[in-house]
Amino acid sequence: MHYILRLFITGMTPRAGRAIESVRSLCDEHLDGRYDLEVVDVYQQPALAKDEQIIAAPTLIKKFPLPLRRIVGDMSNRDRVLVGLDLLRP
Repeated sequence: MHYILRLFITGMTPRAGRAIESVRSLCDEHLDGRYDLEVVDVYQQPALAKDEQIIAAPTLIKKFPLPLRRIVGDMSNRDRVLVGLDLLRP
């Protein structure tokens, strides 16, 4: 199954960089070749952030497969992100 993910960040801060690296690393390990990750800077694309109702960053949205899921905050907590992506049972 192919995953479609969207990660919202606020500028290229160290925190945003860590979030991107954490999500990419996790996806490379668990979804190798089966995912698309779009990184969206809310400062560069505020309309997209508004459409997705982003109120905090970083926020990772799993758009597909359904159900849609949102993971907000620290992306370095691998188990929490894996549960959010339905790749690990809670």
